[in-house]
Amino acid sequence: MFSRKRDAAKHVRAADAPPSAALANSLAAGGEAPAPEFGPWDAKHAPAGVQRLDLGSLQIPAIEGVEVRVQANPEGGVEQVVLVDGESALQLGVFAAPKTEGIWDEVRAEIVEAMTSDGVAPQEVSGRYGTELRARVNTPEGPADVRFVGVDGPRWMIRALYQGAAAADPGREGVLGEVLSGLVVVRDNEPRPVREPLPMRLPKEMAQQGQAGSPA
Repeated sequence: MFSRKRDAAKHVRAADAPPSAALANSLAAGGEAPAPEFGPWDAKHAPAGVQRLDLGSLQIPAIEGVEVRVQANPEGGVEQVVLVDGESALQLGVFAAPKTEGIWDEVRAEIVEAMTSDGVAPQEVSGRYGTELRARVNTPEGPADVRFVGVDGPRWMIRALYQGAAAADPGREGVLGEVLSGLVVVRDNEPRPVREPLPMRLPKEMAQQGQAGSPA
């Protein structure tokens, strides 16, 4: 099951240790995990009274100063979400996962392998959500800092990629960190392959604006 505490330790898989008697009974009875101490939230635990941008599977809290850049296809399906605040950016992705076991450990290992093969030396460090990846990569504009954060939830995983100042120094996350901890994931009941991106779509008003702005 999933829980989030500050300075969380590395994610432990269910196979690594037997569940407690209480947890075993809860699982046997079809029980659900308790609400985490902070988000990202599963929809059933999302705090009420918060204004959010509704992208379907992902809801983004509206926080002053954060610019939301959404790339969508002609059908209105969202293909990329990037949040910008000053010298920092945060790219978000949300994916299908098993109900009671996280996949961030596996995804992180694959990111490490891919970066290493490209001559990049990523570092694993402890962060608010567990083990993160930090690295300096080469871009057409020159060397750039990146930081990957993974959050495992029930039947979903969020992969967050910080770039810029917030990647080099987590202490400079600022409002982008608030956005990440305020995200809400709305996982549908459709059976989906593990790691398949969960569907996101433009809100109706944004889609209409896009159509209005399209050339005739």
